[in-house]
Amino acid sequence: MTMTQQELRAAVAREMPGVRAGLERLVRIPSVAFDGFDHAQVDRSADAVADLLRGCGLDTKVVRSGGRPAVIGRRAAPPGAPTVMLYAHHDVQPAVDRSLWTNGDPFEPQERDGRLYGRGTADDKSGIMAHVAALRAFGDDLPVGVVVFVEGEEEYGSHSLRGILREHLDDLRADVIVIADSTNWDLGVPALTTSLRGEVNCFVEVRTLESAVHSGIYGGPAPDALTTLARLIATLHDADGNPAVDGLGGYDHATLDYPEERFRRQAGVLDGVHLIGSGGIAARNWTRPSISVLGLDAPPTGAAPNALVPVAKAKIGVRVAPGDDAGAAWQAIRAHLEKHVPWGAQLTVTLELTGEPTALDATGPAFDAARAALRDAWDGTDPVDMGLGGSIPFIADFRAVLPDAVIMVTGAEDPYSRTHSPDESLDLSEFARICLGEAFLLHNLAIADQRRDPDQNEDEYKEKA
Repeated sequence: MTMTQQELRAAVAREMPGVRAGLERLVRIPSVAFDGFDHAQVDRSADAVADLLRGCGLDTKVVRSGGRPAVIGRRAAPPGAPTVMLYAHHDVQPAVDRSLWTNGDPFEPQERDGRLYGRGTADDKSGIMAHVAALRAFGDDLPVGVVVFVEGEEEYGSHSLRGILREHLDDLRADVIVIADSTNWDLGVPALTTSLRGEVNCFVEVRTLESAVHSGIYGGPAPDALTTLARLIATLHDADGNPAVDGLGGYDHATLDYPEERFRRQAGVLDGVHLIGSGGIAARNWTRPSISVLGLDAPPTGAAPNALVPVAKAKIGVRVAPGDDAGAAWQAIRAHLEKHVPWGAQLTVTLELTGEPTALDATGPAFDAARAALRDAWDGTDPVDMGLGGSIPFIADFRAVLPDAVIMVTGAEDPYSRTHSPDESLDLSEFARICLGEAFLLHNLAIADQRRDPDQNEDEYKEKA
C-alpha cells in the first residue's frame, strides 16, 4: 500500500541524519575527473555511491565506456507503475587553491550558519543523496520502478556518456527522468528548470612575431600579440556589452522578473560596477547568448620582461541561447574572429567543446505531479518555472535514446551555493525540503496516470494525491 504524505514526512525526517552523514562521506572524496588529477579518487567515489545504492536494495553496478566510472542501480517497477530515472553526478570541479576556502580544505565538510561547506556539497553530491533519501524513506514500499544513474565525468564534459547510454540502454529505460543538478529560485522558493543555455568553448591564438624582441628598440611599429589579442577580444561585444557576433540566436522573453539588485547581490558584483548588456536581467541571463573570456596564456606580470610578446592565447566561452544550435554558434564565433583579427596577425581558432541548449515542455501529468510535490515539501509555496544561464548538454543525449521519456530538471542548490567556486555550500534546510520533495514526487508519479481528467486542476490533483 502506498505510504501517505504524513508517513513520508516522518520517514524522510528519520533518515536525514544518515543522509547528511552520507553526503559528508562523499564530499571527503576528491573525485575530480579532469586530466592531471588522481582518478583513483573517482573510482573510490563510484564505489561509495554503489554501496549507497545497494544499501537501498537496488541491483547496482559500476560501469564505464572508455572514461570515468558511472553507477547504475535499478529496481523493477510494481505492476502497472512507471519507471523513474534519478540522475546525478559524483565527480566535482577542481579546487586547486585551498587558500581561497574559509576552512582551508575544500574536501572537509564544515557547517556554518546552517550551510554545509565543501566541494560537491551542492554540485552534485547533494543530488545523489536526495535520491538516496527518497529511496530510504520508502524502503520496501517503493511505489514506482527506479533507475538511479550517477555519472562520473559530468564536470569534465560527459565524453563517455553516449557510450554508456548505448551500451546500457536496457538498464536505463524509464518513463520519467529526474535530473537533480540544478538550483531553486531562492531560499524558500522551489523551482523547476525549464530552459538552459548551451555552450561553445574555444581557444583563440594570435601570433605577430617570430620571437620576443626588445620593447624599446622595436615597440611602436611591431605589434605585440597581447595588444592584438585584446583588440580582437574587444570586438566580441558592443559598447553596452551585448554580444556583437552575427549569427548567434536568442530572444527576450522570460517568464520571471529578476530584479537587478538581487542579481548583483547573488553574482557578487562590486559597488559601482555596471551590469553589461541591455534588456531584462532574466533574458540576458537565460534566453540570450553571452560571451566571456575564461582564461589567458601570457607572461605573468611579476616576471614579464621589457619585451614584445610574440604569441598570446585566450579561452573564450559562449553560452548558446535556448532554441539556437551549438554547431551554428561555433561557426558564427569562428567566422567573427577570422573577420576581425587586427593587423594581419596569424590566427588559430580551435574548438574545445560544444553542448546543445535545452527548452523543456513543462506540461502534462508528470509535471503536475512534480509541482504538487514541491509545493507540499515547501509547505504551500508554489514552485516557479525558471531558466538557467548554465548548461546541461547531455539532456540532448537522453532525448535521443529515450525520446518518449518526460525529462524534468530539479536540484538542491540555491543562488548562494557558489557552485564551481571557493566556499561552495548547501543550505541544509533546503536540502531537507528537496529530499522530501523527491519522495513526494515518486509518490505522486505512481498515481499520476490514475487522474480522472487530463484537465483536472492541481488543487484537485493534490487532494487526490
